[in-house]
This record gives sequence, C-alpha cells and structure tokens, in this order.
Amino acid sequence: MNIPTILLTVRWMVRDTFRQSVSTKLFWVTLGITLLCAAFCASVRVTGDPAPAQHDWEIPSMLPKNEAEKIGIEKVREEGVRVVTGEISFGFGAMTMPSARPREDTVRFLQVWLAGWIADTAGVLLALLWTAGFLPTFLEPQSVTVLLAKPSPRWSILLGKYLGVVGFVTLQATLFVAATWVALGFATGVWTSAYWLAVPLLVGNFAVFYSVSAFLAVWTRSTVASAFGTLIFWLLCWTMNYTHLRMSGVPVEGISASSSFLLDLGYWIMPKPLDLSGIFFDAMQAEALSTKPAELIEAQKAGNFHPEWAVVSCGAFAVGTLALASYEFGTLDY
Repeated sequence: MNIPTILLTVRWMVRDTFRQSVSTKLFWVTLGITLLCAAFCASVRVTGDPAPAQHDWEIPSMLPKNEAEKIGIEKVREEGVRVVTGEISFGFGAMTMPSARPREDTVRFLQVWLAGWIADTAGVLLALLWTAGFLPTFLEPQSVTVLLAKPSPRWSILLGKYLGVVGFVTLQATLFVAATWVALGFATGVWTSAYWLAVPLLVGNFAVFYSVSAFLAVWTRSTVASAFGTLIFWLLCWTMNYTHLRMSGVPVEGISASSSFLLDLGYWIMPKPLDLSGIFFDAMQAEALSTKPAELIEAQKAGNFHPEWAVVSCGAFAVGTLALASYEFGTLDY
C-alpha cells in the first residue's frame, strides 16, 4: 500500500469536488441562501419581558401590552392576567409579535429554529438532494476511467470524493452558523456560544446519510436513485427514531417481546436524526423554550436517551456503509 499515493489521491478528489461545486454554481447558491438568512437575522429586534419565562400551560392567561393598554394595564393585572411587555420584530419592524420570554431566551429560541429545524432538517435534506449528482456523474466511465488507470486503490478515490462533499458541506455549515450568529449578535446584543455546536450537528447528520447516498451512487450510478433513495431512507430512520423515543418514554401495552426487540435492533442499527438534534437542543437548553420534541423529553425522563451511544452508532453506520460502497466500487467493471 503506497500511503503517499493514497493521500495525494484523496487530496485531489477533495479539490476536484470543490471545483465541481463552483462550476455547477452550487457553491454560490448555498452562499446566497446563507446571506439571505443572515440578512433576516440582522433585521430582528428583541425587547425582553422582565417576567420569568414560563411554559404557556403554566400561565392562566396572557395579553400583549398594546391590547392591555386598551383596557387598562392595572385593571388587567387585577384580574390575574399577565401583561406581556416583550416584543420581537422582523424585517426592521415590518412585523412585530409579542414575546413572553426574556431577551436572551427569545434569541436562543430563534437560534434553535434556525439550526435545529431549518438547517438541520430542511438544510440537510436539500444538501443531500443538491450533492446527490456529484458521485453518479463522477462514476461515469468517461469520467473515472482516467483515474482508475492510476496506481491508486479504488477505495481511496471514493473516500476522497466523499470527504470532498462532506468538506464542502462543512464549509457551508460554518459560514451559515457564523453569518447568522454575527448578524443576530449585532442586532440583539445576545451572543450564545452554544449555537456553534450546530456545525458538528449539521455536518455529522449529513455525513451519516451521505454515506447512504454514496452507496446508492456506486450501486446504481443514478442521480435520481441516489437522491430519492437517500431521502426515503432518511424518512425511515426518522420514523424509527421517533417510534423508539415514543415507546421508550411512554410504553404501549400489548407490544410483544419480539416486536420490542426488533424495534430496539432497528433503532441501534439505523442512524438517529432526532437523537442528534436532541443533543443540540440540550446544549441550547431548548426544553425551557418549548421547542424540544415531547417524545425526546419523555425518553430522557425515563432514562432511555443515551446521546454518546447514539453518536457512536451513527458513526459506525457511516463507516460500515462507506466500506460497503468502497467494496462495490472495487468490483465494478469499466
């Protein structure tokens, strides 16, 4: 095994992937979306509510300040109604909404939605769709034959392409988090360092499912099969993860031992997108913001949520799937 040749191959594959992202305009499209999100964050203005943040179901009733003023604030308070004095505005005041949280909690709520829902769900799925054509195009005989003539193992070529795509997504995720963090920080004066944990969350989630995309690309050499097959697999994993959390938090009577065993087996073998999001929610203390999935909260209360093992099992799945893709690539005839 020639280590320098392998490293050089991986390096050139990574470089070729970034060149491909620029030539296909994907780099500029994703950068444009990041700038739009940063502009949205820069337009946010937040006025905190001095009252302690509480869950809505713990409050008998609330009324925004402008509505309470029409009736009389003191009269409203005498009736036991909480007057919400906080506000959050978007578009430099174009749209204003009442906020019953302190300023810091309101900003963290926005960050959880930006990273935990928009970027980690919509962003990862779009990234899987947009990058699905990288490998099938690369694996076409007229493109890969020249590389196969070089004295490099086939697996190093595939690994280099995989790392190139993951590296591209890492760069875009870092730019997204940095831009939105800076924009929100200057706009609101709140700088939450835990928000940066969104970068490894996004990259790790993408890397796991892109290993499936790589396997489908090698197996079918079809962009359509690679894209939609990965999305269907993501949906299956999300459903499995949700069902396991639901059963772990609130067990359902009548489930047989064999069904429970198969559910546990499927949960530990397959990737866990909800568990990875749960790690970020915990870091952002999202339980106090009412944005954390109820099933995840119940599973944690029951002691059935193990984030460390979830990360390890997801990583093992990605390595195993990429190894299968490398084996399949090594047996293809060109």
